[in-house]
Amino acid sequence: MKAVILAGGFGTRISEESHLRPKPMIEIGGKPILWHVMKIYSAQGINDFVICAGYKQHAIKEYFEDYFLHQSDVTFDYRDGRKEVLVHGTHVEPWRVTVADTGYSTMTGGRVGRIRPYVDGERFLLTYGDGVADVNLGALLRHHDACGATVTITGASVSQSKGVLDVTPQGMVESFREKEDSDGSLINGGFMVCNPEVFDYIEGDDCVLEVDVLASLAAAGRLGCYRHPGFWRCMDTQREREQLEKLWGYDSAPWKIWE
Repeated sequence: MKAVILAGGFGTRISEESHLRPKPMIEIGGKPILWHVMKIYSAQGINDFVICAGYKQHAIKEYFEDYFLHQSDVTFDYRDGRKEVLVHGTHVEPWRVTVADTGYSTMTGGRVGRIRPYVDGERFLLTYGDGVADVNLGALLRHHDACGATVTITGASVSQSKGVLDVTPQGMVESFREKEDSDGSLINGGFMVCNPEVFDYIEGDDCVLEVDVLASLAAAGRLGCYRHPGFWRCMDTQREREQLEKLWGYDSAPWKIWE
């Protein structure tokens, strides 16, 4: 089974970084967040990836072109006026990575439509290149099979941005406490499962996955939701990047489910 990752957008809400590189290539702990997303899949046996690239796609292609050398101990020997490269050891993952040019300004649904030839008529996993979670892919797939949906999304809980008041019907504050993840509503956290029929809902590059595809599937009773009870975060802003960086730096990153 393949994992398809949306990585072609402009990342305008984190323009401090994205004007230099695509948002999925912004680093957490010295590694692109795209790498973190791929490690979540790889730790659970998914090693075949299709990356939907667009804006500054060369940065993604060059990263994987040089990935082997970046992960290896290498001696560059320039003696005798020539270059010899000796690779002493490598620590690369067993990945197969297809980086597909899905267009500069193509919308999310259109990007998925463009990679249809790479998923071979089979169901596939789909997520965004800027969100991490400790999602259980096995449980997600079992739920997808059980509910019989065309697409199943992972419902993640979003924490409130302010303190929480518990108020009685009489208008008195019963308790005042800090926010908790359980206070928030479920949102689309990515980490989706898609049957091949999803392509029937995609029409052209202007198709928006969330508005045109998922909403249509929901209206048709064909959209499932797997409730993820654990950690989920996206990296839309510099503040969110700093929060993820802090978790990684303290060795307390819940999405690090690999050794």
